[in-house]
Amino acid sequence: MSSSGTRDLAVGIFVVIGLMALAFLSVQVGGLSLGRQGGLVLFATFDDIGGLSNRSPIRIGGVRVGRVTEIELDANLRPRVQLDLSPDLELTIDTMAAIRTSGLLGDQFIALEPGAEDEMLVSGEDVVFTESATNLDKLIGAVVHGGGND
Repeated sequence: MSSSGTRDLAVGIFVVIGLMALAFLSVQVGGLSLGRQGGLVLFATFDDIGGLSNRSPIRIGGVRVGRVTEIELDANLRPRVQLDLSPDLELTIDTMAAIRTSGLLGDQFIALEPGAEDEMLVSGEDVVFTESATNLDKLIGAVVHGGGND
């Protein structure tokens, strides 16, 4: 094989490896879960979800256990969030879902706090106990205006 042919082969291999790496990173960044189907799907309704969005993480004790897959308004015009969770996760019926922020101005996520009941939630059920996002504008306004006392 000539040196030109060897160089072309090396460039071709390099391009193929680069495309494979790009595809892998696209899947990772996009949050796609290839091959992971049939996990626990729960719903939670909040008064205010702040900046929560599709693909926001769901954590228990800081460990990622799922992600938000859908957000819609219920019949009372309150945000209803679909939680896609790990298939091996078991949560009690008194589990609490709270919207938290990573750092002061970071991304929002749902923190699940399991309860102490014996009965478990099954796929399709609602998490009854929820805590909405803290509205930073209202919080700053309360501090600026002396705790909200007029």
